[in-house]
Amino acid sequence: MAKEVLGLIKLQIPAGGANPSPPVGPALGQRGLNIMDFCKAFNDKTKDVEKGAPIPVIITAYKDRSFDFVTKLPPVSYYLKKAAKIKKGNSTPGRSLVGKVTMADIKKIASEKMADLNAVDIEGAMNMVKGSAVSMGMEVTK
Repeated sequence: MAKEVLGLIKLQIPAGGANPSPPVGPALGQRGLNIMDFCKAFNDKTKDVEKGAPIPVIITAYKDRSFDFVTKLPPVSYYLKKAAKIKKGNSTPGRSLVGKVTMADIKKIASEKMADLNAVDIEGAMNMVKGSAVSMGMEVTK
């Protein structure tokens, strides 16, 4: 018989940086889950990812106080900021530009994030990434 699900917890944690402090501790503590078990498992699973990259994680909490979790790739905005070598996106996109990304960068990001994106083919994924770049105030060049 399947375990009874207590709920889902969605967090964004730096790769290799899960610790009992907020946001991890309070989110897991409310559901009665073992915080240190999660931290050790998450840090072990993300040890090969670039240190400090924000990793979205979905934790499934069960009634018997056990859990499963699924990690995803860092958000598209993280890859775009890295490609454009900027710290953050523009607070007023459309008025001024904060960086440039090439179509080659966009194709590379789209192919890497294809599993997490809701796209049928690479062209659709590239359009999603390009839209994110424009929303962040970046110029897309050939």
